[in-house]
Amino acid sequence: MAHDVAVVGGGPAGLSAALFAAKNDLSTVVFDTDDTWLHSAHLFNYLGVGSVGGDAFLETARQQVDDFGAERHRAEVTDVTAVDDGDGDGFTVTTAGDDGESEEHEASYLVLATGADRDLAETLGCAFDGDVVDVDVTMETSVTDAYATGAMVRAEEWQAIISAGDGAAAALNVLTNERGEHFHDFDTPDTADEVFGGMVGE
Repeated sequence: MAHDVAVVGGGPAGLSAALFAAKNDLSTVVFDTDDTWLHSAHLFNYLGVGSVGGDAFLETARQQVDDFGAERHRAEVTDVTAVDDGDGDGFTVTTAGDDGESEEHEASYLVLATGADRDLAETLGCAFDGDVVDVDVTMETSVTDAYATGAMVRAEEWQAIISAGDGAAAALNVLTNERGEHFHDFDTPDTADEVFGGMVGE
């Protein structure tokens, strides 16, 4: 099955991108090996959150993504390729299955959120600025419809809240492209029940 958005990486950047995309009705799939520094972190500096352990933060973030209908797979991505040389015709994401067999997944947009591991961006042919992936303000790389986020694009500023913002920026740009006009994700108390039903306020 082809998806609108494929996200590689399940830390703050990847889950944020998946949340914004899935919440706004884009079919979204996340591939994650669960190899994240958040497992050894405790957050006191995430705005709006007084204090939370990294594992608890991830559990909540994953639940949010699941609640809005994104698919999540525990799988290692071994390759990413652009269809038709990166002219905006989508991507093939190859994962290593549990049985050793590879599986291919198609998506129109690709969000890379693999932390300091930039190998997939290099494989895809993304331009680099020194050691980091070169992106514009929307987090789009030199490859059309491919985005890089978090520590992939920053040499030093490795903070959960910054990475989450990167993921949101990438997803909002995808949504803008899909809608054909600038997209802004904004909910009010009056519409909250329509968005999340009886779970509002939990």
